[in-house]
Amino acid sequence: MLSTRSLGRLLLSACFLASALVAAAQNKPVPDPVTQKPGMRPRPPLLYSEAWRLPPHTGEPTDENMRVTPAVVTNERIELKVYGPDASVVRAAEHEGRIDLWTGMASSPVALTLRDRRNFVDLTDPARLSWIVRTNAIHTLHPVVKLPDGSLIVGDRQVITHGEFLRVEVAFTGMRWYGLDPKRLVVLAEVRNPDLSRVDEVGLITLAPGGGHGIAGSANLSNVELFARPVPR
Repeated sequence: MLSTRSLGRLLLSACFLASALVAAAQNKPVPDPVTQKPGMRPRPPLLYSEAWRLPPHTGEPTDENMRVTPAVVTNERIELKVYGPDASVVRAAEHEGRIDLWTGMASSPVALTLRDRRNFVDLTDPARLSWIVRTNAIHTLHPVVKLPDGSLIVGDRQVITHGEFLRVEVAFTGMRWYGLDPKRLVVLAEVRNPDLSRVDEVGLITLAPGGGHGIAGSANLSNVELFARPVPR
C-alpha cells in the first residue's frame, strides 16, 4: 500500500500534469475563423455587393415594363451583363422583400454576370461568390466567368434550390470548365486549367430556356456578394 507521503507526491504530480495539459491546450494555435482548411489563405474581404432595384416604369408592373436595364443596378462600380439570344426579356421582380432578376420568359439559356469597372477579380482559392437564388422545376444554375481575352467559360458545379430562395456559395476551384459560345450559350469543349487569377466578369448561367409563369422552369437571382481580391485593370 502507498504511504501517505507517496500518495501526496502522486497527487501533486497529477496536478502538475493536468496544469501542463491545460496550458498546452491554451497555447495551441487557433485556426483563423475565416480559413476553411489547413494551409488555405484567409478568405478575402467583401469586394462588392449588389441588391437590385426595379427599373423606372409607369403603371402596374408587367413582363414588358419590368425588363432588365442598366437602371436595376444600385452599385455604381458594377456593370450587369446579360447573355443569351432571348436575354432581353429577363425581368426584375420582387419576392420576400428583395428584388431579383427572373429568367422565366426567356426562350433561350441566360447568363447574368457582374463586372467591376475598376478591377479584374482573383477567383482562385479561397474566393467565394455568395448569391440568394431560386431555381424552379428542374432548372439548375452553373458558375460562369469571362476571361480577359473575352472568352466565356462555364463550370460543371450545379446549384439547385428546389423552388426555395436560398443563399448559396460558389467556390471556383476544383471543378471542370467548358467553353461557352457567347451568342448562343452552347457549351463547347473542356477548357483545362483556366487562369482564374484575373477574371473580367463573374456570374451564373441557366442552360435551359424558361417555362413562363407559375412553377415552370426558371431561375430568380437576388442579392449577390463577391469575396475576392481585386486586380487593378
